[in-house]
Amino acid sequence: MVGVRMSYLNTFPVSYKVRGKRVLIVGGGAEALNKARLLAKTTAAVMVVSRRIEADFSGLEVSLAERPLHGGDLDGAALVFVAETGADAELAKAEARRRGIPLNVVDVPAECDFYTPSIVERAPLTVAISTEGDAPVLARLVRARIEAMLAPGLGKIASLAGGLRQTAESLIHDGAQRRRFYEALVTSPSIADAVARGEGLAAGEKLLAHHAGGQGEGAVWLIGAGPGAEDLLTLRAQRLLQEADVIVHDQLVPAGVLEMGRRDAERIDVGKAKGHHSFSQAQINTLIVRLARQGKRVARLKAGDPMVLGRAGEEIAALRRAGVDYQIVPGVSAALAAAAETATPVTLRKVSSGLVLATAHGADNGELAHWAALAQAGLTLALYMGKSIAAEVATRLIGQGAPAGLPVGIAVNAGRVGASHYAGTLGALAGGAADFADGPAVILIGEAVAAGDWAEARPLAAERAKVA
Repeated sequence: MVGVRMSYLNTFPVSYKVRGKRVLIVGGGAEALNKARLLAKTTAAVMVVSRRIEADFSGLEVSLAERPLHGGDLDGAALVFVAETGADAELAKAEARRRGIPLNVVDVPAECDFYTPSIVERAPLTVAISTEGDAPVLARLVRARIEAMLAPGLGKIASLAGGLRQTAESLIHDGAQRRRFYEALVTSPSIADAVARGEGLAAGEKLLAHHAGGQGEGAVWLIGAGPGAEDLLTLRAQRLLQEADVIVHDQLVPAGVLEMGRRDAERIDVGKAKGHHSFSQAQINTLIVRLARQGKRVARLKAGDPMVLGRAGEEIAALRRAGVDYQIVPGVSAALAAAAETATPVTLRKVSSGLVLATAHGADNGELAHWAALAQAGLTLALYMGKSIAAEVATRLIGQGAPAGLPVGIAVNAGRVGASHYAGTLGALAGGAADFADGPAVILIGEAVAAGDWAEARPLAAERAKVA
C-alpha cells in the first residue's frame, strides 16, 4: 500500500487463565499493594514476598512472607510481578527469565514480558485498557469513561448468557439468529430489571423461547456516516453498526468508519464515484430489500446525513413498498462539518437568517436566480458537488445578480484529517478554476462566511492569478 502508514501493536491482548495457579509479587510497598488488589479479584493463589512489608494488605486474600526471596518461591508460579528494587528483585527477574515465567517489572516497560492494563471489572466481564506502558494515565482516564458506561449489574447478565449458552445452541441452529438472541439478552432493559430482582433465568428462558420460534425479521438502517471522522458518528450509529449483519456503504465512507462494524459482517461497496457508478440506484434499492427479506439487519451507510442529498428518499420508498422495517440515523452533513472546522456561523443575527443546502450539478437558470436572490437577502448557500464547475456556477450567480464581492469559503474533505480550505469572493472564484485538493467539496457563499476563521485558507484571488 503506497502512501498509507499503518500502526501496529507491539503486544497482543489476551486474557490469561490463573484459576488454581500461583502468582508471585515481590515487594511490600504501595506498588505491590496495587497489584495485589487486582490479583485478589481473581481465583489465583497470590503470594507477596518482601523483606519489609510496609503497605496494609489486610482484607485481601493473599499470603504474606516478610523475609528474603528464595528461588523456590517461583516454583509453580504462573506470573511474577516485581514491585521493588534490590537483590531480591534481581533474583526474581533472573529466575523468572530462566524458567520462562511471564514477568512484569512495575514501571519499567523495557523489562516487562507483559503489561498490566487498567481493568474495568464486571465479572465475568472484564475490559482491559493498555497503552503498552507508554501512557498509564491515559489508560486510567479511558477506564473511568468505560466504568461510567457499564452498569454494575452487567456481569450478572454476562453470567446469565453463559448459563443459557448450551440451551441456546440446541434450540437455535442459525448462527445469525442465535447472535440476535444474545444481543437482545444483553441489551434489553426488561432483562436487566429481571436480573436485578433475581428473576433473570426465567426472563432469559422466555426470551430464548421467543427467538427459537423462527427466523427474525430483517430491517434496514439508513445511517449517516458523517463527513469521515470516526468520532463524529453518533452513539446510535456505532451501536447499530455493531448489530448489522451486512453493511452496504458508499464510496465516500472511509475505512475507519467501516471498521466500526462487526468483524464478521458482510460489507458491500455500492460506491458512486464521479463518472463511475458501480451500482445504479435501482440496483441498490433491490439489494437492500432482498437482504432484509432474508432476515438480515442491513446498515445502509451513507456519507454525511442520509437525508441530505443522499437519495435516501428513493430507498425509503422502495422499503415502504416492500413492507420492510427501516430506521433513519442522522449524521453530520459536510456543510455543517465545514462550518464547524472554520468557525463559520452559517446563520448569524442581523446577517444571515437561514442556510440553503443544494447540489451545484445540474442547476438551471431558475435555480441560480433563486439562489442569487437568497444570497442577496442574506441567506448562506452551501453548494455540494460543485468543485469542478465552481467557476462556472460563480459566474452564473453573478449574472443572476449576486454581488461579486460576496464572501466565499470552500472546504475540501470537510471533517477529515487533512481538510483543505480556500477563501475569497464570488468574483475571485468566477475568475478561474482553482487548483483544489482531491476530495468532495462544499462551497459556502454569503455574508456570514466573512465571520468565520479562514485565516489559514488559501486565497482564491491567488488561485485566480495562477490560472491567469
